[in-house]
Amino acid sequence: MRRIFRNRQLFTLLGIGAMLLGYTETRAQSSTSHSPYSQFGLGQMREDQLPQTRSMGGITSGVRYQSGLPILNISNPASYSAFSLAILDAGLYGNVTQLAKSGSQGHTADFAFSHFAFGFTLNKTNGPKLGGVSFGLMPYSDVGYNTASTRQIDNIPYKSSLVGEGGVNKAYVGYGVSILPGFSIGANAGFLFGNLYDKSMIEFPFEAGMYNTVQTRTRQIRGATFDYGAQYFKALGNKMNLTIGYNGSLNNTVNSKTSSLTTLTQTDPSLGDNGQVAIDTSAMDMLSNRNINLPLKHSVGFTLSKGVNWSVGADFKYADWSIFQTEQGQPKLGKNMGIAVGGQFKPDPTSMKYLNVVDYRLGFRYNKSHISVDNHRLTDMAVTVGLGLPLPENNFGRTFSNVNISAEFGQQGTMNYNLVRERYININLGFTLNDAWFKRRSYD
Repeated sequence: MRRIFRNRQLFTLLGIGAMLLGYTETRAQSSTSHSPYSQFGLGQMREDQLPQTRSMGGITSGVRYQSGLPILNISNPASYSAFSLAILDAGLYGNVTQLAKSGSQGHTADFAFSHFAFGFTLNKTNGPKLGGVSFGLMPYSDVGYNTASTRQIDNIPYKSSLVGEGGVNKAYVGYGVSILPGFSIGANAGFLFGNLYDKSMIEFPFEAGMYNTVQTRTRQIRGATFDYGAQYFKALGNKMNLTIGYNGSLNNTVNSKTSSLTTLTQTDPSLGDNGQVAIDTSAMDMLSNRNINLPLKHSVGFTLSKGVNWSVGADFKYADWSIFQTEQGQPKLGKNMGIAVGGQFKPDPTSMKYLNVVDYRLGFRYNKSHISVDNHRLTDMAVTVGLGLPLPENNFGRTFSNVNISAEFGQQGTMNYNLVRERYININLGFTLNDAWFKRRSYD
Protein backbone atom coordinates (compact mmCIF):
# COMPACT_ATOMS: atom_id res chain seq x y z
CA MET A 1 0.00 0.00 0.00
CA ARG A 2 1.38 3.40 -0.99
CA ARG A 3 0.15 6.74 0.27
CA ILE A 4 0.44 9.99 -1.63
CA PHE A 5 -0.29 13.60 -0.68
CA ARG A 6 -1.30 16.11 -3.29
CA ASN A 7 1.00 19.13 -2.89
CA ARG A 8 -0.74 21.32 -5.46
CA GLN A 9 -2.92 22.84 -2.70
CA LEU A 10 0.17 23.96 -0.81
CA PHE A 11 1.64 25.47 -3.98
CA THR A 12 -1.62 27.31 -4.57
CA LEU A 13 -1.49 28.86 -1.11
CA LEU A 14 2.15 29.87 -1.54
CA GLY A 15 1.42 31.46 -4.90
CA ILE A 16 -1.49 33.46 -3.54
CA GLY A 17 0.63 34.49 -0.56
CA ALA A 18 3.25 35.89 -2.93
CA MET A 19 0.57 37.92 -4.72
CA LEU A 20 -0.67 39.27 -1.41
CA LEU A 21 2.78 40.65 -0.58
CA GLY A 22 2.64 42.71 -3.74
CA TYR A 23 -0.96 43.66 -3.04
CA THR A 24 -0.29 45.09 0.43
CA GLU A 25 2.78 46.95 -0.82
CA THR A 26 0.77 48.56 -3.62
CA ARG A 27 -2.05 49.59 -1.30
CA ALA A 28 0.43 51.34 1.00
CA GLN A 29 0.57 54.34 -1.36
CA SER A 30 -2.67 54.12 -3.34
CA SER A 31 -6.40 53.71 -2.92
CA THR A 32 -9.39 52.36 -4.80
CA SER A 33 -11.63 55.00 -3.23
CA HIS A 34 -12.55 58.19 -5.05
CA SER A 35 -15.11 59.45 -2.56
CA PRO A 36 -14.75 62.98 -1.16
CA TYR A 37 -16.36 61.64 2.01
CA SER A 38 -13.45 59.26 2.60
CA GLN A 39 -11.68 62.13 4.42
CA PHE A 40 -13.84 61.42 7.47
CA GLY A 41 -12.93 58.80 10.08
CA LEU A 42 -10.73 56.02 8.70
CA GLY A 43 -12.02 56.54 5.18
CA GLN A 44 -14.49 54.60 3.09
CA MET A 45 -15.28 51.40 4.95
CA ARG A 46 -15.09 48.03 3.19
CA GLU A 47 -17.29 45.32 4.63
CA ASP A 48 -15.95 41.83 5.42
CA GLN A 49 -17.81 40.36 2.46
CA LEU A 50 -17.16 38.29 -0.64
CA PRO A 51 -19.06 38.71 -3.95
CA GLN A 52 -21.47 35.93 -2.98
CA THR A 53 -23.09 38.06 -0.26
CA ARG A 54 -22.44 41.53 -1.72
CA SER A 55 -24.66 40.62 -4.67
CA MET A 56 -27.55 39.86 -2.28
CA GLY A 57 -27.65 43.36 -0.82
CA GLY A 58 -24.89 42.54 1.66
CA ILE A 59 -26.90 40.21 3.91
CA THR A 60 -24.58 38.16 6.13
CA SER A 61 -26.01 37.50 9.59
CA GLY A 62 -28.13 34.50 8.67
CA VAL A 63 -26.12 33.28 5.66
CA ARG A 64 -24.77 29.78 6.28
CA TYR A 65 -25.44 27.88 3.05
CA GLN A 66 -25.73 28.95 -0.57
CA SER A 67 -27.18 26.61 -3.20
CA GLY A 68 -27.24 23.95 -0.48
CA LEU A 69 -23.48 24.19 0.19
CA PRO A 70 -21.57 25.81 3.07
CA ILE A 71 -20.39 29.33 2.26
CA LEU A 72 -17.32 31.22 3.42
CA ASN A 73 -19.13 34.01 5.29
CA ILE A 74 -16.42 36.06 7.01
CA SER A 75 -18.87 38.54 8.53
CA ASN A 76 -20.41 35.84 10.75
CA PRO A 77 -17.74 33.37 11.91
CA ALA A 78 -20.41 31.10 13.40
CA SER A 79 -20.93 29.89 9.82
CA TYR A 80 -17.47 28.24 9.82
CA SER A 81 -18.88 25.29 11.74
CA ALA A 82 -20.81 24.24 8.60
CA PHE A 83 -17.65 23.63 6.53
CA SER A 84 -17.49 20.18 4.97
CA LEU A 85 -14.67 20.83 2.48
CA ALA A 86 -11.81 23.29 2.24
CA ILE A 87 -12.81 26.58 0.56
CA LEU A 88 -10.37 28.93 -1.14
CA ASP A 89 -11.63 32.32 -2.36
CA ALA A 90 -9.65 35.09 -4.07
CA GLY A 91 -10.78 37.99 -6.19
CA LEU A 92 -10.55 41.43 -7.78
CA TYR A 93 -12.37 44.69 -7.11
CA GLY A 94 -13.08 47.58 -9.46
CA ASN A 95 -15.23 50.67 -9.45
CA VAL A 96 -16.46 53.50 -11.65
CA THR A 97 -17.51 56.70 -9.87
CA GLN A 98 -19.28 59.85 -11.03
CA LEU A 99 -18.91 62.91 -8.77
CA ALA A 100 -21.27 65.85 -9.31
CA LYS A 101 -21.67 69.22 -7.61
CA SER A 102 -23.43 72.40 -8.74
CA GLY A 103 -23.64 71.40 -12.39
CA SER A 104 -20.06 70.13 -12.75
CA GLN A 105 -19.08 66.49 -12.72
CA GLY A 106 -16.18 64.12 -13.20
CA HIS A 107 -15.53 60.41 -13.59
CA THR A 108 -12.95 58.11 -12.05
CA ALA A 109 -12.19 54.40 -12.31
CA ASP A 110 -9.88 51.96 -10.55
CA PHE A 111 -9.34 48.28 -9.79
CA ALA A 112 -7.25 46.19 -7.39
CA PHE A 113 -6.78 42.73 -5.93
CA SER A 114 -9.57 42.60 -3.35
CA HIS A 115 -9.37 39.60 -1.07
CA PHE A 116 -7.96 36.24 -0.17
CA ALA A 117 -9.77 33.92 2.22
CA PHE A 118 -9.37 30.27 3.13
CA GLY A 119 -11.52 28.01 5.28
CA PHE A 120 -11.42 24.36 6.22
CA THR A 121 -13.22 21.94 8.50
CA LEU A 122 -11.83 20.30 11.61
CA ASN A 123 -14.66 17.77 11.75
CA LYS A 124 -13.79 14.08 11.52
CA THR A 125 -15.82 11.84 9.23
CA ASN A 126 -16.49 9.29 11.97
CA GLY A 127 -15.27 11.32 14.91
CA PRO A 128 -15.89 14.48 16.91
CA LYS A 129 -17.28 17.63 15.31
CA LEU A 130 -14.61 20.20 16.08
CA GLY A 131 -15.87 23.06 13.90
CA GLY A 132 -14.13 25.07 11.19
CA VAL A 133 -11.29 27.57 10.78
CA SER A 134 -10.80 30.47 8.37
CA PHE A 135 -8.07 33.02 7.72
CA GLY A 136 -7.41 35.67 5.11
CA LEU A 137 -6.59 39.22 4.11
CA MET A 138 -8.80 42.01 2.72
CA PRO A 139 -9.23 45.79 2.70
CA TYR A 140 -10.70 47.41 5.82
CA SER A 141 -10.92 51.03 4.62
CA ASP A 142 -9.72 53.35 1.83
CA VAL A 143 -8.97 57.05 1.66
CA GLY A 144 -9.12 58.66 -1.77
CA TYR A 145 -10.17 62.28 -2.30
CA ASN A 146 -8.88 65.24 -4.29
CA THR A 147 -10.15 68.81 -4.09
CA ALA A 148 -8.51 71.89 -5.61
CA SER A 149 -9.12 75.60 -6.00
CA THR A 150 -7.28 78.52 -7.64
CA ARG A 151 -6.57 81.59 -5.54
CA GLN A 152 -4.35 84.66 -5.53
CA ILE A 153 -1.89 86.28 -3.16
CA ASP A 154 -0.43 89.68 -4.10
CA ASN A 155 -1.87 89.16 -7.61
CA ILE A 156 0.10 85.92 -7.97
CA PRO A 157 -2.18 82.96 -8.81
CA TYR A 158 -1.64 79.70 -6.98
CA LYS A 159 -3.38 76.36 -6.69
CA SER A 160 -4.48 75.00 -3.32
CA SER A 161 -5.16 71.24 -3.15
CA LEU A 162 -6.23 68.70 -0.55
CA VAL A 163 -5.41 65.10 -1.49
CA GLY A 164 -5.99 61.91 0.48
CA GLU A 165 -4.79 58.41 -0.30
CA GLY A 166 -3.82 55.13 1.33
CA GLY A 167 -5.69 52.35 3.01
CA VAL A 168 -5.98 50.04 5.99
CA ASN A 169 -5.84 46.26 5.53
CA LYS A 170 -7.24 43.55 7.76
CA ALA A 171 -5.68 40.13 8.34
CA TYR A 172 -7.83 37.72 10.32
CA VAL A 173 -8.10 34.21 11.66
CA GLY A 174 -11.39 32.79 12.93
CA TYR A 175 -13.02 29.73 14.42
CA GLY A 176 -16.62 28.52 14.56
CA VAL A 177 -18.16 25.51 16.27
CA SER A 178 -21.60 24.02 16.93
CA ILE A 179 -22.16 23.85 20.68
CA LEU A 180 -25.75 22.56 20.52
CA PRO A 181 -27.76 20.88 17.75
CA GLY A 182 -28.54 23.62 15.24
CA PHE A 183 -26.75 26.33 17.22
CA SER A 184 -23.22 27.57 16.52
CA ILE A 185 -20.95 30.36 17.67
CA GLY A 186 -17.73 31.79 16.28
CA ALA A 187 -15.19 34.60 16.48
CA ASN A 188 -12.57 36.33 14.33
CA ALA A 189 -9.35 37.82 15.68
CA GLY A 190 -8.02 40.43 13.29
CA PHE A 191 -5.11 42.78 12.90
CA LEU A 192 -5.40 46.16 11.16
CA PHE A 193 -2.39 47.74 9.49
CA GLY A 194 -1.87 50.49 6.96
CA ASN A 195 -1.10 54.16 6.39
CA LEU A 196 -3.47 57.01 5.54
CA TYR A 197 -2.03 60.13 3.91
CA ASP A 198 -3.63 63.60 3.96
CA LYS A 199 -1.75 66.13 1.82
CA SER A 200 -2.13 69.90 1.71
CA MET A 201 -0.40 71.42 -1.32
CA ILE A 202 0.30 74.95 -2.51
CA GLU A 203 1.48 75.20 -6.13
CA PHE A 204 2.54 78.19 -8.21
CA PRO A 205 2.03 76.94 -11.77
CA PHE A 206 2.98 80.24 -13.48
CA GLU A 207 5.92 81.32 -11.31
CA ALA A 208 9.06 79.39 -12.25
CA GLY A 209 11.12 80.96 -9.49
CA MET A 210 8.84 79.87 -6.65
CA TYR A 211 8.77 76.53 -4.88
CA ASN A 212 5.64 74.58 -4.11
CA THR A 213 4.85 73.44 -0.58
CA VAL A 214 3.48 70.04 0.42
CA GLN A 215 2.47 69.13 3.96
CA THR A 216 1.82 65.40 4.38
CA ARG A 217 0.09 64.11 7.50
CA THR A 218 0.60 60.37 7.84
CA ARG A 219 -1.67 58.31 10.06
CA GLN A 220 -0.14 54.93 10.80
CA ILE A 221 -2.87 52.54 11.94
CA ARG A 222 -2.03 49.38 13.88
CA GLY A 223 -4.10 47.26 16.23
CA ALA A 224 -6.09 44.13 16.98
CA THR A 225 -9.82 43.63 16.49
CA PHE A 226 -12.32 41.05 17.71
CA ASP A 227 -15.57 40.09 15.94
CA TYR A 228 -18.08 37.42 16.91
CA GLY A 229 -21.31 35.81 15.80
CA ALA A 230 -23.98 33.19 16.43
CA GLN A 231 -26.39 31.27 14.21
CA TYR A 232 -29.39 29.03 14.76
CA PHE A 233 -30.18 26.67 11.91
CA LYS A 234 -33.45 24.70 11.69
CA ALA A 235 -35.02 22.50 9.02
CA LEU A 236 -38.67 23.31 8.27
CA GLY A 237 -40.01 20.11 6.80
CA ASN A 238 -38.16 18.14 4.15
CA LYS A 239 -37.01 21.00 1.92
CA MET A 240 -37.21 24.35 3.75
CA ASN A 241 -34.51 25.68 6.06
CA LEU A 242 -34.36 28.75 8.30
CA THR A 243 -31.20 30.35 9.68
CA ILE A 244 -31.31 33.19 12.21
CA GLY A 245 -28.05 34.97 12.88
CA TYR A 246 -26.33 37.72 14.81
CA ASN A 247 -22.85 39.15 14.35
CA GLY A 248 -21.08 42.10 15.90
CA SER A 249 -17.84 43.57 17.09
CA LEU A 250 -16.55 45.16 20.24
CA ASN A 251 -15.60 48.83 20.23
CA ASN A 252 -12.06 47.72 19.45
CA THR A 253 -9.17 50.06 20.20
CA VAL A 254 -6.29 50.51 17.76
CA ASN A 255 -3.25 52.76 17.72
CA SER A 256 -3.02 55.81 15.45
CA LYS A 257 0.39 57.45 15.17
CA THR A 258 0.25 60.77 13.30
CA SER A 259 3.30 62.54 11.89
CA SER A 260 3.70 65.59 9.68
CA LEU A 261 6.26 66.22 6.94
CA THR A 262 6.54 69.57 5.15
CA THR A 263 8.62 69.72 1.98
CA LEU A 264 9.48 72.20 -0.73
CA THR A 265 8.82 70.71 -4.16
CA GLN A 266 8.71 71.36 -7.86
CA THR A 267 6.01 69.97 -10.12
CA ASP A 268 7.10 67.10 -12.38
CA PRO A 269 4.59 66.62 -15.25
CA SER A 270 5.90 63.10 -15.90
CA LEU A 271 4.41 61.97 -12.55
CA GLY A 272 0.85 62.87 -13.54
CA ASP A 273 -1.56 65.09 -11.63
CA ASN A 274 -0.09 66.56 -8.44
CA GLY A 275 3.22 64.80 -9.09
CA GLN A 276 5.83 66.46 -6.92
CA VAL A 277 9.60 66.11 -6.62
CA ALA A 278 10.96 67.00 -3.19
CA ILE A 279 13.61 69.73 -3.11
CA ASP A 280 14.06 70.21 0.63
CA THR A 281 12.46 69.28 3.95
CA SER A 282 11.40 72.27 6.03
CA ALA A 283 9.66 70.51 8.95
CA MET A 284 9.17 67.04 10.35
CA ASP A 285 7.05 66.58 13.47
CA MET A 286 5.41 63.82 15.48
CA LEU A 287 1.92 65.18 16.13
CA SER A 288 0.27 62.47 18.19
CA ASN A 289 0.42 58.86 19.30
CA ARG A 290 -2.96 57.83 20.63
CA ASN A 291 -5.48 55.04 20.80
CA ILE A 292 -8.75 55.42 18.91
CA ASN A 293 -11.99 53.53 19.44
CA LEU A 294 -13.55 51.75 16.50
CA PRO A 295 -17.34 51.57 16.32
CA LEU A 296 -19.44 49.11 18.24
CA LYS A 297 -21.29 47.09 15.57
CA HIS A 298 -24.38 44.89 15.60
CA SER A 299 -26.18 43.03 12.80
CA VAL A 300 -29.13 40.67 13.05
CA GLY A 301 -30.88 38.84 10.24
CA PHE A 302 -32.26 35.66 8.75
CA THR A 303 -32.32 33.55 5.59
CA LEU A 304 -35.05 31.22 4.39
CA SER A 305 -34.10 28.69 1.75
CA LYS A 306 -35.52 25.80 -0.23
CA GLY A 307 -32.74 23.32 -0.87
CA VAL A 308 -30.53 24.41 -3.75
CA ASN A 309 -33.39 26.18 -5.54
CA TRP A 310 -33.67 29.55 -3.81
CA SER A 311 -32.99 31.57 -0.69
CA VAL A 312 -34.07 34.99 0.61
CA GLY A 313 -32.96 36.99 3.60
CA ALA A 314 -32.73 40.34 5.35
CA ASP A 315 -30.40 42.10 7.79
CA PHE A 316 -30.64 45.09 10.08
CA LYS A 317 -27.28 46.74 10.79
CA TYR A 318 -26.15 49.27 13.38
CA ALA A 319 -22.77 50.86 14.10
CA ASP A 320 -22.02 53.58 16.65
CA TRP A 321 -19.21 55.87 15.46
CA SER A 322 -19.90 58.57 18.06
CA ILE A 323 -17.00 57.39 20.24
CA PHE A 324 -14.49 57.55 17.38
CA GLN A 325 -11.89 60.26 17.99
CA THR A 326 -11.90 62.37 14.83
CA GLU A 327 -9.07 64.58 13.65
CA GLN A 328 -8.93 68.13 14.97
CA GLY A 329 -11.39 70.37 13.12
CA GLN A 330 -13.50 67.51 11.78
CA PRO A 331 -17.15 67.12 12.83
CA LYS A 332 -18.04 64.31 15.20
CA LEU A 333 -19.31 61.12 13.63
CA GLY A 334 -22.68 59.62 14.49
CA LYS A 335 -24.58 56.36 14.23
CA ASN A 336 -24.87 54.28 11.08
CA MET A 337 -28.13 52.37 10.61
CA GLY A 338 -29.11 50.32 7.61
CA ILE A 339 -31.17 47.50 6.16
CA ALA A 340 -30.30 44.94 3.51
CA VAL A 341 -32.53 42.47 1.67
CA GLY A 342 -31.62 39.97 -1.00
CA GLY A 343 -31.72 36.47 -2.33
CA GLN A 344 -30.77 34.09 -5.08
CA PHE A 345 -32.34 31.36 -7.20
CA LYS A 346 -31.19 28.54 -9.46
CA PRO A 347 -33.75 27.79 -12.21
CA ASP A 348 -33.19 24.00 -12.40
CA PRO A 349 -30.27 22.34 -10.58
CA THR A 350 -30.85 19.07 -12.48
CA SER A 351 -30.88 20.64 -15.95
CA MET A 352 -28.27 19.94 -18.61
CA LYS A 353 -28.55 23.55 -19.82
CA TYR A 354 -25.84 25.74 -18.35
CA LEU A 355 -28.02 28.84 -17.81
CA ASN A 356 -30.39 26.76 -15.69
CA VAL A 357 -27.69 25.85 -13.15
CA VAL A 358 -26.32 29.38 -12.77
CA ASP A 359 -27.08 31.17 -9.47
CA TYR A 360 -28.86 34.49 -10.05
CA ARG A 361 -28.64 37.01 -7.20
CA LEU A 362 -30.40 40.29 -6.44
CA GLY A 363 -30.52 42.65 -3.47
CA PHE A 364 -30.95 46.14 -2.09
CA ARG A 365 -29.37 48.05 0.78
CA TYR A 366 -29.99 51.41 2.41
CA ASN A 367 -27.79 53.09 5.03
CA LYS A 368 -28.20 56.25 7.03
CA SER A 369 -24.54 57.15 7.26
CA HIS A 370 -22.51 58.10 10.32
CA ILE A 371 -21.17 61.09 8.36
CA SER A 372 -22.79 64.54 8.47
CA VAL A 373 -21.62 67.48 6.35
CA ASP A 374 -22.81 70.97 7.29
CA ASN A 375 -25.38 69.32 9.61
CA HIS A 376 -26.78 67.25 6.75
CA ARG A 377 -26.61 63.51 7.27
CA LEU A 378 -25.54 61.45 4.29
CA THR A 379 -27.38 58.42 2.95
CA ASP A 380 -26.01 55.54 0.90
CA MET A 381 -28.18 53.17 -1.12
CA ALA A 382 -27.55 50.58 -3.80
CA VAL A 383 -29.17 47.91 -5.93
CA THR A 384 -27.03 44.79 -6.19
CA VAL A 385 -26.96 42.00 -8.76
CA GLY A 386 -24.74 39.00 -9.25
CA LEU A 387 -24.06 35.63 -10.79
CA GLY A 388 -22.60 32.38 -9.54
CA LEU A 389 -21.08 30.63 -12.56
CA PRO A 390 -20.25 26.97 -11.94
CA LEU A 391 -17.12 25.45 -13.50
CA PRO A 392 -16.76 21.80 -14.54
CA GLU A 393 -16.24 19.37 -11.66
CA ASN A 394 -13.15 17.20 -11.49
CA ASN A 395 -11.42 14.73 -9.17
CA PHE A 396 -14.45 12.40 -9.52
CA GLY A 397 -16.81 15.13 -8.30
CA ARG A 398 -14.84 15.90 -5.16
CA THR A 399 -13.52 19.20 -6.51
CA PHE A 400 -15.85 21.89 -7.79
CA SER A 401 -15.36 25.58 -8.41
CA ASN A 402 -17.30 28.61 -9.49
CA VAL A 403 -16.81 32.24 -10.47
CA ASN A 404 -18.84 34.79 -8.51
CA ILE A 405 -19.58 38.23 -9.94
CA SER A 406 -21.33 41.04 -8.10
CA ALA A 407 -22.22 44.60 -9.07
CA GLU A 408 -23.45 47.41 -6.84
CA PHE A 409 -25.23 50.36 -8.49
CA GLY A 410 -25.40 52.99 -5.79
CA GLN A 411 -25.51 56.61 -4.75
CA GLN A 412 -24.07 58.39 -1.74
CA GLY A 413 -24.74 62.00 -0.86
CA THR A 414 -26.78 64.58 -2.74
CA MET A 415 -26.35 67.72 -4.83
CA ASN A 416 -28.66 69.61 -2.47
CA TYR A 417 -27.18 71.91 0.18
CA ASN A 418 -24.08 72.40 -2.01
CA LEU A 419 -22.90 68.84 -1.29
CA VAL A 420 -21.32 66.28 -3.60
CA ARG A 421 -23.40 63.49 -5.13
CA GLU A 422 -21.48 60.30 -5.65
CA ARG A 423 -22.85 57.67 -8.03
CA TYR A 424 -20.86 54.48 -8.31
CA ILE A 425 -20.67 51.02 -9.79
CA ASN A 426 -18.66 48.59 -7.69
CA ILE A 427 -17.67 45.34 -9.37
CA ASN A 428 -16.36 42.33 -7.41
CA LEU A 429 -15.03 39.21 -9.09
CA GLY A 430 -14.20 36.12 -7.06
CA PHE A 431 -12.94 32.63 -7.79
CA THR A 432 -14.07 29.95 -5.33
CA LEU A 433 -12.53 26.49 -5.09
CA ASN A 434 -14.09 23.73 -2.97
CA ASP A 435 -11.93 20.64 -2.43
CA ALA A 436 -11.08 17.91 0.08
CA TRP A 437 -7.68 19.39 0.86
CA PHE A 438 -5.07 18.00 3.21
CA LYS A 439 -6.45 14.47 2.97
CA ARG A 440 -4.14 11.61 2.14
CA ARG A 441 -5.38 9.24 -0.52
CA SER A 442 -4.14 5.71 -1.06
CA TYR A 443 -4.07 3.13 -3.83
CA ASP A 444 -2.71 -0.37 -4.27
